Amino acid sequence: MRLPGACLVPRWRRGAVSRRRAWTRAALIAGLALVAVFLSRRSTARSLTPFPAPRPVSRAGEPRLEDFVGAERCASCHARQYAAWRGSTHGRAGGAPGRTTVLAPFGGPPIRFRDAVVTPVITPSGEYAFTVAQQDRPTRWFRVDGVIGGGHLQGGGTQGFVTRYPDGTLRFLPFEFIRREGVWFCNSTPRTGRGWVPITDHMTLAECGDWPPTRVLGDVPRFANCQGCHGSQIHTLYNPTARRYESRFTTLAINCESCHGPGRRHVELTSAGQRLVSADIGMEALATFDKDRSLAVCFRCHALKDNLAPGYLPGMPFDDYYALGFPQLGDRPLHPDGRVRTFAYQETQRYSDCSANGSMRCTDCHDPHSQSYRDVNGTPLQGRTSNGQCTGCHASKGDRLASHTHHPPGSPGSSCVACHMPYLQHPEVGRALRYARSDHTIPVPRPASDTAEGVEGACHQCHAGKPSAALDAKLREWYGELKPQAALTAAMIRAAHLSDRAAAAKLLLRPEVRHPAAQFAALGDFLERYLRPDMPSLERDVVERLEGLAQSGDIDVRALALASLHLARGRDRGVRRLLGDQLAALGDRDDAVRRRWVVALGFVGDRYRERGEPRNAITVYGKALEIRPGDPSVLLQLGLASADAGDWAAAVTAYRMSDAADPRRPLLHVNWGIALENLGDTGAARAEFRRALDVDPREPLGYFNLGALALASGRPGEAVPLLRQAGELDPSLASAHFDLARAAVLLGDGRQAVIALRRGLEFDPANSAARQVLERLERALSHAH
Repeated sequence: MRLPGACLVPRWRRGAVSRRRAWTRAALIAGLALVAVFLSRRSTARSLTPFPAPRPVSRAGEPRLEDFVGAERCASCHARQYAAWRGSTHGRAGGAPGRTTVLAPFGGPPIRFRDAVVTPVITPSGEYAFTVAQQDRPTRWFRVDGVIGGGHLQGGGTQGFVTRYPDGTLRFLPFEFIRREGVWFCNSTPRTGRGWVPITDHMTLAECGDWPPTRVLGDVPRFANCQGCHGSQIHTLYNPTARRYESRFTTLAINCESCHGPGRRHVELTSAGQRLVSADIGMEALATFDKDRSLAVCFRCHALKDNLAPGYLPGMPFDDYYALGFPQLGDRPLHPDGRVRTFAYQETQRYSDCSANGSMRCTDCHDPHSQSYRDVNGTPLQGRTSNGQCTGCHASKGDRLASHTHHPPGSPGSSCVACHMPYLQHPEVGRALRYARSDHTIPVPRPASDTAEGVEGACHQCHAGKPSAALDAKLREWYGELKPQAALTAAMIRAAHLSDRAAAAKLLLRPEVRHPAAQFAALGDFLERYLRPDMPSLERDVVERLEGLAQSGDIDVRALALASLHLARGRDRGVRRLLGDQLAALGDRDDAVRRRWVVALGFVGDRYRERGEPRNAITVYGKALEIRPGDPSVLLQLGLASADAGDWAAAVTAYRMSDAADPRRPLLHVNWGIALENLGDTGAARAEFRRALDVDPREPLGYFNLGALALASGRPGEAVPLLRQAGELDPSLASAHFDLARAAVLLGDGRQAVIALRRGLEFDPANSAARQVLERLERALSHAH
């Protein structure tokens, strides 16, 4: 029943996880020793021309929390904008719990599960809280320290709640409320795969994927997290001196400085009593931003993105901290045409012709202060269905609206957005509750291809009973030949079943196409399906196409192309020379490109680990270390891959190097201890598990592995408090409960063993061995009485 600590290490490349990201739980396996192989590869690597060393990174001059002054400081000079913002969805996005912020029915009926009663209460002192009552355990109390959301959104608005944990993190509670249906719900995807479901007395509390609370505010790689999007200036970092997290934010609304950046210097300049005669007013004017910079302001929150470095605050260089394209690797949240395949946000706009081949910014349609609608000239519009959003640019369509729409004026089908921006339910959420978002790819309706892709397009939403072929025929009758799909969209669909690498390259590797989002998706598809480490040969055309993409002006495309060349042909002298030249020429983009490059290689290495190919994983992580020597996360993964192969000595070496680079990670010490234990050095293993607890005294896997070690050594009495502590810190750690049951049996305490087994089975209901033991114990106890 032993659960290795490595099981809870998240995919190291993902700082975000995003609510949607599941952590790898594959157990460590023993395999062939790779000492000689790894050493020989390192020896051979020394004969290769080394790459240029990374440039030093300076964060001097970047914003600090003290540079943010709060929205109220803006009101005295910008009263009109402030008033518009206060009443907007951003201004009302969240806050402290109270009568004006809480939508959910606190003080109303309890929320009933099959095995728990959760009561949302308001105390006489005005505190909002949830009590959680379950059999055989004390009632738990969770104070609501923050409200997230207000149910504002048209396609399905929700409200969630965060509580401050003893470790200093702010964690989402699994009990959320949705305005449209008026019910409490939870996200069951991580446990049952059913998506967002209303809470009923037929489901268990453990079916909620966020129970116990594990999803935090802020970029915290140890936990599933929502980055810094559900509030303003959210900053969550681990304080090794205090041995706890520090979670800070200005407000749980989205304030002025979330978009404009820190205001302290602007306030100082404008408060000095002198007229400003310089262009420098202490703050950039967002209205002057070009398309890409303007979109990046909104994509700070309205996009899936991978976290590259901790500590981001508005005003810092976005590309240094986040990568927009990289979530498409592996998880593929978007279809080839950019529409949502699983779960995403408004980054799908990058696939729109209006944006990819035009100048469209978010603020061309959305007033940034009020979030009301406007046209491209800034003229206010009546609402979200106003055709002025489109006719400001497509004026000729407005002049002959009925002949273009083929629907009566004033009817739903006469609205531009009804056909070109329909609300689409996000598939990962499921269909039990409405969570639909307007399609920002702004597609041409194509009923047949929509159906083939699994998308309920605009035509089907109104004409659900009609076959796709009939709807497609009607569109062609009206418009003739439909507008072709974007070149790379069509290419990705055509290449989906191709096994020939050279033919696939001609379709997917297109440096001449001006569509970075699609280029990245197509390149990522090619990397995953056709490239392997150190291929003995690769078609010259493929290499040239990758070299062309490596010249891209888009940083994500460029880094992924360089990583692809490095992966497949990094030992070829010509390719290696090109890679070295590219690295030498990066200038101030050096760190941002290298981090992306390592993320790409890390993704490939992770995939090899998941597929049980540790030799290849070790090779790929070695390549990543060529780009960022000494990277502690890569070294940790290298150790895990060595452990996968049964090479515990090599794992210890990698962990020691990772520790030298960053000793502040408790899971590093947990995995280090597991390696030492497998080498037979239980004393050193115990010391590493205790080092994990020295770093973070609330790390459940530290207690669990100490308890499991004591149990394996024949000391069940010593194991019990350690395993109990692990289970209390993380009730979902089923193996802690199962080992606690084993210890209780050895100590002759059948009743405690039954309780522990029941708790473990809540989170591992498919464990037939544990269930059989429970049934035998229950029978024995009933006969005893």
